[in-house]
Amino acid sequence: MRVDELTAFVKRLNDLNKRLSLPADIRIPDGYLEKLQLSSPPFDQPLSRRSRRASLSEIGFGKLESYIKLDKLGEGTYATVFKGRSKLTDNLVALKEIRLEHEEGAPCTAIREVSLLKDLKHANIVTLHDIVHTDKSLTLVFEYLDKDLKQYMDDCGNIMSMHNVKVFLFQILRGLSYCHKRKVLHRDLKPQNLLINERGELKLADFGLARAKSVPTKTYSNEVVTLWYRPPDVLLGSSEYSTQIDMWGVGCIFYEMAAGRPLFPGSTVEDELHLIFRLLGTPTEENWPGISSIEEFKSYNFPKYKPQPLINHAPRYCSVCLCYSVSLCYESKKRVSADEAMKHSHFRQLGMRVHTLPESVSIFTLKEVQLQRDPGYRNSSYPESGNNKINRRQSMLF
Repeated sequence: MRVDELTAFVKRLNDLNKRLSLPADIRIPDGYLEKLQLSSPPFDQPLSRRSRRASLSEIGFGKLESYIKLDKLGEGTYATVFKGRSKLTDNLVALKEIRLEHEEGAPCTAIREVSLLKDLKHANIVTLHDIVHTDKSLTLVFEYLDKDLKQYMDDCGNIMSMHNVKVFLFQILRGLSYCHKRKVLHRDLKPQNLLINERGELKLADFGLARAKSVPTKTYSNEVVTLWYRPPDVLLGSSEYSTQIDMWGVGCIFYEMAAGRPLFPGSTVEDELHLIFRLLGTPTEENWPGISSIEEFKSYNFPKYKPQPLINHAPRYCSVCLCYSVSLCYESKKRVSADEAMKHSHFRQLGMRVHTLPESVSIFTLKEVQLQRDPGYRNSSYPESGNNKINRRQSMLF
């Protein structure tokens, strides 16, 4: 191919990718560009939805044969997750295969996840690449990440560098801030739903319990958020909540990264509330207006615990950032927002440019942002400094 022909080919490929919103590394099938030139309108005219869908299908999107299954990563009630490879880009992907029951159809969690993720495009939110629908299954094709935060903490013996805690915490807040500005509540924040790649990029995942909060007075289910990260107002039956439901989880996860253990590992709702009250003190009308009129709270008849200083339980947690204790407020409206938390002086070391990056750009594009070696890291081959690679390990992902 001559230089002028190659230049024209690359330009046309770039135009095509722009029109179809395809990744830059997509592999266009042989002869497709020539066919498109004959059958499609000029590039200065809009592409209809039907034509766009047909074009994507011809390239290979929406087809199971475009993906190769490699390893089984995990299995849940409704879905099985596989590590795979895309024939379209040659990149690794995560294939979330959801079994379809003819009478019930697709689980509501899958419908929610697809409807929300198709509109959430951010460097700290897992990317949904494709959807494959057959009679027996619905397969969601996600970008592949090496592990989740729980596995990362296990790998370093639950002794993380406080610098790395800061980097991960900022990315959690950055992804949440983006969601909350769009009225999307995640509602299931926990280390297993925070995915990390070998570069150190952290991404919010598993939006199966997420909801778009479009009407302020709308009520929601209180059967959300894994028990250890569920705020006390929701534990006591509240179904009127907003973005603050996620911020309680942020405080719990921050503590877990800093202290190396879960903050409130309850086994039942009553046990969870007991652990919370024993540390933060049994709530009163002063710090939780209206608590004395909540029937479920009165029925438990908890002892009158006094609040304990958090610094006695995790000195590193309290000494570096008292701001995040605000996320553990009983009164939900007083919990710090994700956007406010990102502006705290705790993150000054990351520099000011992390606040001005485009939404789709990783904070690791900045040379001042790197991971450090974790004190408890068990692999002696991990570089001492100047490198932010993380050892690969298979992850259940969802």
